[in-house]
Parts: sequence; C-alpha cells; structure tokens
Amino acid sequence: MARPRQKNIVERLADAGEEAIQRIGSAPGADKVVGALGSLRERVDELQKSVRGIERLEKRLGAIERRLDKLEGKGRSSRSRKTSAASKRSTTASKRPS
Repeated sequence: MARPRQKNIVERLADAGEEAIQRIGSAPGADKVVGALGSLRERVDELQKSVRGIERLEKRLGAIERRLDKLEGKGRSSRSRKTSAASKRSTTASKRPS
C-alpha cells in the first residue's frame, strides 16, 4: 500500500498563502484596497524622486556657499575669530558689577 505523500512546511505555507489571496480578492471592497495600495506605491515613488532632487540641490548649495566664502575672503579662521570675540564680550559683561 502506498501512503499519500505528506506536504512539507513550505508547501503548506504556499497553499495557505494562495487561499488567503483568493479570499482577499473575493472579499467586498477588495478592489478599493488594491486601488489604494497601487496609488500609495505611485505616491511613494514620486516622494523618492523629490527627495533625490532635494539632495542634489543641497550639494549645489554647499558648493555655491564655499565659492561665496572664497569670494568674500571669509575662511574658517575668520569665523572662529568672530565667535571667540563674541564669547569674550559675554564673559566680560558677566564679570561687571551691577
């Protein structure tokens, strides 16, 4: 006598998944859900394209800011001098008696 072949776990999961997809497809309102998921995918794609465009703009802006700093004669050292001078003023102001 030949025994019927038992299904392994992968085959059982595949069958259960197929059944679930069929049930979802035949459920009332399923077409609306599928349509919403499709439009969501399109919106996410558009958002990704926009973000990539923003990244390119940020790189260009950084390059322009560096060029402007060179043209104005501002370097890193001049910025640090300004911040240190401002901090000296604030410490001397706090030492004065009121």
